Amino acid sequence: MENRDSNSVESIEFSASCSLYMLEAQEANPRCDRARTLILGCDENIQQTDPGAVLRNGKEILLQAFNWESHKHDWWRSLENKVPDIAKSGFTSAWLPPATHSFSSEGYLPQNLYSLNSSYGSENLLKALLHKMKQYKVRAMADIVINHRVGTTQGHGGMYNRYDGIPLSWDEYAVTNCTGGLGNRSTGDNFHGVPNVDHSQKFVRKDIIGWLQWLRNTVGFQDFRFDFAKGYSAKYVKEYIEGAKPIFSVGEYWDSCNYNGHGLDYNQDSHRQRIINWIDGTGQRSTAFDFTTKGILQEAVKGEFWRLRDPQGKPPGVLGWWPSRAVSFIDNHDTGSTQAHWPFPSNHIMEGYAYILTHPGIPTVFYDHFYDWENSIHDQIVKLIDIRKHQDIHSRSSIKILEAQSNLYSAIIGEKVCMKIGDGSWCPSGREWTLATSGHRYAVWHK
Repeated sequence: MENRDSNSVESIEFSASCSLYMLEAQEANPRCDRARTLILGCDENIQQTDPGAVLRNGKEILLQAFNWESHKHDWWRSLENKVPDIAKSGFTSAWLPPATHSFSSEGYLPQNLYSLNSSYGSENLLKALLHKMKQYKVRAMADIVINHRVGTTQGHGGMYNRYDGIPLSWDEYAVTNCTGGLGNRSTGDNFHGVPNVDHSQKFVRKDIIGWLQWLRNTVGFQDFRFDFAKGYSAKYVKEYIEGAKPIFSVGEYWDSCNYNGHGLDYNQDSHRQRIINWIDGTGQRSTAFDFTTKGILQEAVKGEFWRLRDPQGKPPGVLGWWPSRAVSFIDNHDTGSTQAHWPFPSNHIMEGYAYILTHPGIPTVFYDHFYDWENSIHDQIVKLIDIRKHQDIHSRSSIKILEAQSNLYSAIIGEKVCMKIGDGSWCPSGREWTLATSGHRYAVWHK
C-alpha cells in the first residue's frame, strides 16, 4: 500500500463519495498550494463549519488528560488549574475521561448518559472546566462510551437489559441478542458482562445522535474519542460523526499485534491494515489510535531499532501508510497507569516521545508522563512540542529514514528536522544542522 496522504490520485479514489475529502486530495497535490492556503487560512472559523479542516491541517497535538485513578482526585477541579499550562505547552485538544454517570468510578460502565454528575466531579465543575478550556483555546474531547450500557431494570430472561426511569429509556430491543437482549446480533466484538448496545436499531442510533449533539452543542465538547470501537460497525461511527459534527474524532480500535514463539513479528502489515479498514469504514471521517506503532516502538527501543523501517523503507505503523489518520501514542489509561496491560518500557519513555513528536501522524501525550513523572520529563516533552510547531512538522510531513540498526534509529522529517534515538553514536552530516534538544538516548537537530 502506498501512503494514502502523499498520492493525490489514490486520495481522490478513496474520497470520491465526499467532496470534503476531495479537498484533502487537493492538499496532497503541490499544484494546489494556493487552494490549500485558502482552505486553511482561517483555521478556527473553518473548523466550526468544516469537520475536515483539522484533518487537512494536520497540526493537532493531543493530551490524554487523565489516568485510571483520576476519579479519586476531584478531577474536574484539578484539571481546571492545569488548563493554562496545557495551552502554553502547545496542546490543541485534551481528551477527558467519560463525563456521564457510570456504574464504575472510571466511567466505562455508563447508565444515565444525560447525567453529568460523575466520580470526576459535578456537572457545574465540568462546565467550569470546559469554559476555561474554551478561553484558552484547548478543545475538549469527550470519551464516547456507546458499545455497552448498564440496565436499570430486569427484562427478558431476567437480565438487566431495560433502561426504565432514565433518559433514553430503551427496552430489550436496544440490546444485542448475544448479550441478553432481543435485538439483532452484534456488528462487532462483544464486551462481556454488560448489555451491548444494538446499533443496527434505528431508534438507538437516533437517540445516540441526539445525545452526541447535546454533548457537542449544549455541554461544550468539541472532539470525540470512540471507546471500544471494535464493538460495533464503523459505518455507525460515520453516521454519528455526520450527525453530531465533532471537530476531530479518534477511534480506539485496539487489536492484538502479530506474535510468534520468539516475540513480536517484524511484519505487522495485517495489523495496521485492520485499523485502516476501520478508518475506511467511518467514511474516513475519523482517525484511529496507532496501536501498531505503539507495539513496534516499545519493542524497538529495547535494542531492536531495525523494526522501525518496513520493507518499503517507511515507518512500520499506521503512520507509515496513512499518517493523517494515525494518532500515535506511548501509553494510555489501559496500557499504562495502574492497569499496565501493555506498558511502554519506563526507562525509554523519552525515546518514544522523541519519535512520535518528531514524526508524521498526530501525537498524543499521556497525563502520567507529563504531570506525574519528573519535572524534567514535562519540560523535555514541551521542548519537543515546541520544535514540532516551530519547524512546521505536521501529520503528513515527509520522512526519510537514514538508519534503522539494532542500537540506532535516525530520520529526517520534513525539510528542517533530523532526529535519532538509541545509544548508537550518530549525528547528521552538514554544517546546516544545529542541535535543538537532546536527552537520554535521543537528540533532535534543525536547520
